Amino acid sequence: MIVSSTAMSGLLVIEPTVFTDDRGYFFEPFNEARFKAETGLRIKFVQDNESLSVKHALRGLHFQVPPYAQAKLVRVVKGAVLDIAVDLRVGSPTFGQHASIVLSEDNKLQFFIPEGFAHGFLVLEPNTVFSYKCSAPYNNEAERSIRWNDADLGIQWGLDNPILSTKDAAAPLFKDFNSPFEFTEEKA
Repeated sequence: MIVSSTAMSGLLVIEPTVFTDDRGYFFEPFNEARFKAETGLRIKFVQDNESLSVKHALRGLHFQVPPYAQAKLVRVVKGAVLDIAVDLRVGSPTFGQHASIVLSEDNKLQFFIPEGFAHGFLVLEPNTVFSYKCSAPYNNEAERSIRWNDADLGIQWGLDNPILSTKDAAAPLFKDFNSPFEFTEEKA
């Protein structure tokens, strides 16, 4: 596995080692010992989620507030998405900025999103299957979101009219969000 840092502290791109031959391919999407050794992070994932989405569906920008904040390790099993993470950590040099990456069944890249980030994705191919590991279980009372097309965030989705849930279409703006997240350097 190759782990690459991004311009945002704690946000990582993970490229798994993929073994291919004339039968197809094999790789480990997650190996706890290897993840800890390569990232230096001591994250315990407690829940796996999977979604199936149609092309042009947009899910996000979602997060959970403490004490139910979640770190996520996300990937695409089938299809492709434009994946977005927005830094919500007060005091971070990248507060309010976002990072984007295309995750697909072909590139097999994974995105590690630490606590304190909002997360969302735009589906680029029909019937895309998105999978993610979470460090805390889902908690309805702790769930929050920020408007996907908030001009203050400047996210270039490449699509003006995605398919949205009612909740995501009415999400609050970033300027109206009082972040409970504080920036701290990565913990090993």
